[in-house]
Amino acid sequence: MLNATWLETFATLTETGHFTRAAEKLNMTQPGVSQHLRKLEEQVGQSLIAREGKSFTLTPAGEAVRDLGLSRRAEERQLRDTIMADDPEVGEVRIACSGSFAQLLYPRLLALMKDAPRLLIHLEAAPQDTVVSGVLDRRFDLGVVGQDTGHSRLNAQSIGREELCLILPDDASDETVTFQSLEDRGFVAHPDGFAYADDLLSLNFPEAFTGSDGMTVRTFVNQIGQIPSPVAEGIGYTLLPRSGIEAFSERDRLKIVSLPHRRYYELWSITRRGPEPTARLRAIMKIAQEVAREIG
Repeated sequence: MLNATWLETFATLTETGHFTRAAEKLNMTQPGVSQHLRKLEEQVGQSLIAREGKSFTLTPAGEAVRDLGLSRRAEERQLRDTIMADDPEVGEVRIACSGSFAQLLYPRLLALMKDAPRLLIHLEAAPQDTVVSGVLDRRFDLGVVGQDTGHSRLNAQSIGREELCLILPDDASDETVTFQSLEDRGFVAHPDGFAYADDLLSLNFPEAFTGSDGMTVRTFVNQIGQIPSPVAEGIGYTLLPRSGIEAFSERDRLKIVSLPHRRYYELWSITRRGPEPTARLRAIMKIAQEVAREIG
């Protein structure tokens, strides 16, 4: 490959048409410009200029090398402009979070992409361990998790919290909810449901609740968006973070039970330590923070 410094010197020389003016523009001495020219000619293996007194003309090889130098300069200028511009509406961002949070976040991201046709957003619902490992190995640019990982290679920022909620049909009576009344209804189970039960039900029904393995299950749903559907139809009860409820299309058919002891999960955004986040990533981090505040 041709030496980039010698090539830039030669391109400047062809622009100015004069060794002295080229030296002044490059903050060099005239012998320095001549030396770069000789080294470039040696590298090419041909003369690049034909001298005519104090002036010169380009040889065919010189014209080709000049064109290459100007082309490289233009490419570098375009690269610098792209880097400096850091357009928030151009490029790709990869995000991972819980399924319930994704349901609230994604509509906001769609609105952003609608006005930014060159913005590509990949959103994946994943368990927390997958989110963390994905950010660490650069599969994801941004993760939203339930705690500060304390990892030395991650930046973590608290963006809010959301409540873990007990959900009944909207027409459920206002009488005091007991664990037995929940058992009579049956649990609408889902992949995270049993862990939620061990967390929230043990806190509020410490004597009656003996563990999620003994709960009466009415049905099991794997799709996060469908978990509240049986409850809305009057079938069973379930436990979900508030984001999974607020994103449900028939939210008005659900009732969040007010329990004596409330349980909140922290929400943290995580990014990999390193260069300053791009403008597009900063914009999406702001949206995630707004969503977290709305459900907190």
